[in-house]
Amino acid sequence: MKAGAAGESPAPDSSDTTTGPRTTIADQVDDAPGPFGMYPWLLIGYSAFAEVVSGRARPVWASGPLLAIYAGLLVTAIWYGFRRGQGDRLAVTLLAAAGVDAFVLVGWFAHGMSALMPTLALGCGVVIPWGRRPWAAMIITPLSVVAGLLAWVRGASAGDALGTWYGTLISGFVIAMFLRLFGAIRELREAREELARTAVSEERLRFARDLHDLLGHTLSVMVVKAQAARKLAARDAELTARQAADIEEIGRDALRQVRLAVSGYRGRGLAAEIDGARTALRDAGITATVRQEGTPLPEEADALLGWAVREGVTNVIRHSGAETCEIAVVRQDGAAVLSVRDDGRGAPAPSGTSQGNGLRGLVERISGSEGRLEAGPADGGGYRLTITLPLKESIS
Repeated sequence: MKAGAAGESPAPDSSDTTTGPRTTIADQVDDAPGPFGMYPWLLIGYSAFAEVVSGRARPVWASGPLLAIYAGLLVTAIWYGFRRGQGDRLAVTLLAAAGVDAFVLVGWFAHGMSALMPTLALGCGVVIPWGRRPWAAMIITPLSVVAGLLAWVRGASAGDALGTWYGTLISGFVIAMFLRLFGAIRELREAREELARTAVSEERLRFARDLHDLLGHTLSVMVVKAQAARKLAARDAELTARQAADIEEIGRDALRQVRLAVSGYRGRGLAAEIDGARTALRDAGITATVRQEGTPLPEEADALLGWAVREGVTNVIRHSGAETCEIAVVRQDGAAVLSVRDDGRGAPAPSGTSQGNGLRGLVERISGSEGRLEAGPADGGGYRLTITLPLKESIS
């Protein structure tokens, strides 16, 4: 990310053009077109060059060099405006010299040179800063009025004079607002990134608080009981065994609470995930069939299988090319069995490093709960993901 964004370094006003590091337009604006993106716009002044080439701007020995000097000054001013930043003293000086040259050309060689005024306003939009004081607007507005009046005084019709005024005004403001729009886009992008960083930080703090609430008291009790067991070990083996049993029970309960907490962060539960799977499959043009049998599952198993449904259905949508998908959840013989089957093209069973990150994470979580995951081609075609999760007291 570039330093000195528009939101962090406001464009300088006329009082700060000589001190401190300057922020360039490229630093202030993401994806700014640069000076070479501005130069083609100078072609709006082509009719002034046509006046010289055709010989109508007499004497040509004077109009030609003056026009060449104007073009060089304006091009250089725009270059420094982009490279050294809006409000740069050198860029402003060059632009002012170009302005004097332009008024000389219009005043001396009549209204045919008025086409230079929109290009001068364009340079103002690039070089003159907006910042806290809208200097660009304060300069472009009277410049357009003077340009229109001068064209009219030098023989232009009322319509041509009005066109010179409007062309000068709109050229300067379009460029200035164009660059400010890119600056606003950068500010919004940086604000979005900052909000994302803040959200991650707050989520980490919330997770830390939740873990502290879950484990702080439990671990303190376990430490106290462990100290008691150590002191009683030499005097009362039966009481020591009871203390050790209490520690084991508290530890199992703490493990269960941590798993519930982590599952809560990663999943919404089986019912919510199945509802979401129905919607996602329908949106993907896949017919969903859901079958649930048996009594409700314990909280941890419910959350874990919900996460498995999400992963399995995601793979069906992304990779299978299926027309139908069946989700079955059955509780039997002290275990919960989840099956996600599709009639798609099938895929190799996950093994080693060939499985995706989602399935690898699922295998790790299932293994941590003493479960079993099987994935591979189904009988009759398609692909099947089956998870068998024992519902033991230690995880229920």
